[in-house]
Formats: sequence, structure tokens, C-alpha cells
Amino acid sequence: MNKFASYLLTGLICLVAGGQFVQVITRYVLEIPVMGLEETLLYPTMWLYMLGAVNASRENTHIRANVLEIFLKTKRQIVGLAIVGEVLSLIIGGWLTYWAWDFTKYSLRVWKESPTLYLPTFYVDVALITGMVLMMIYTAMHLVSHIRDLATDEEQ
Repeated sequence: MNKFASYLLTGLICLVAGGQFVQVITRYVLEIPVMGLEETLLYPTMWLYMLGAVNASRENTHIRANVLEIFLKTKRQIVGLAIVGEVLSLIIGGWLTYWAWDFTKYSLRVWKESPTLYLPTFYVDVALITGMVLMMIYTAMHLVSHIRDLATDEEQ
């Protein structure tokens, strides 16, 4: 899974960077912009953004300001703080996932299309709910891991 995620994210970032490179060269150097390139780049850009966030959730490498850990003395206190953080993340993430689900239903019902190429934007919009659901799954897995750490720490 790690290798697949790595290849997928690398492919997406190369696609976005390559598309932006083509856009800059054709628009500003050759002065012949490629019609609809921005619309097509929206797909890999949104998926890259959301899958990058999922990858950070999977690896538990989101940027955090763990200032409170400075004042905590024991491992049990640090794990307790991590549990509080994961629970808050699940609550807020659940709320955002609910919103993403409503937006996905709206997007499916309306079936918007891009203005130039008439590509369905649903496939961009569905990245949001997919990413949120996967992030919530990984957050729940980290919460369970922290609870297990706390339970094994108490047994010793």
C-alpha cells in the first residue's frame, strides 16, 4: 500500500507540474495558450491535494503544534493528550465529512460541467468525500492505537 500511494502521489505531482510547465511555456513564451488546460489540471490537482492529506493521516505526519507536550512529564500524559487530539479530530472531521457527503450528493444531482471542455466536475468533487472518509478511517486507527498504548502502559 505504501508503494502504491507513493507512486500515485508521485505520478499526480508530475502530471500537475508538467501541465503547469506546458501552460507557462505555451502562454508566456510561445504566446499560444492551450485552451482548457486549467480545467484538465483541476482533476489531478484536487486528487493530489486530498490524497496527500490522506497520506499524511496514514503516516500520522500532519503538522502539529504540540506545545502542551512540553509541560507533560509522563508518557501516559502524552498519550492521553494524543487521545484527546484524535477524538477532537474525529469529531471535527466527522462534521466536515458530513458536509462533504452533502456536497457530493449535490454534485451528483446537478452534474456540473466545466465551462470550456464540458468535462463533468463530479469526478473532481468526489475527491473531497473520498479523502475525508479515508482520513477519518486513519484517524480512528490512530485513536485505537493510542488507546492500546495507554492500556498496555497501565498494565505494566
